[in-house]
Amino acid sequence: MLITENMSISKVVEQYPQTIDVFRNHGMGCFGCSAARFENIGQGAAAHGIDIRSLITALNKVVKTNNCRDVPNK
Repeated sequence: MLITENMSISKVVEQYPQTIDVFRNHGMGCFGCSAARFENIGQGAAAHGIDIRSLITALNKVVKTNNCRDVPNK
């Protein structure tokens, strides 16, 4: 699944815990914040002045990398 800016921050973190470091590295470390439950990634990035394209690229990269590791070698 591709992560988009319209996805909920909390749902992405819940489904892909490996994204927590990506959010933090981009300046979004407030997962306990009540707004994280209601904001989508685009809204959170805008509120923090974060480049959304860079964030989305990094999120998808970490999810893709970890999903590839989960596939057993044949």
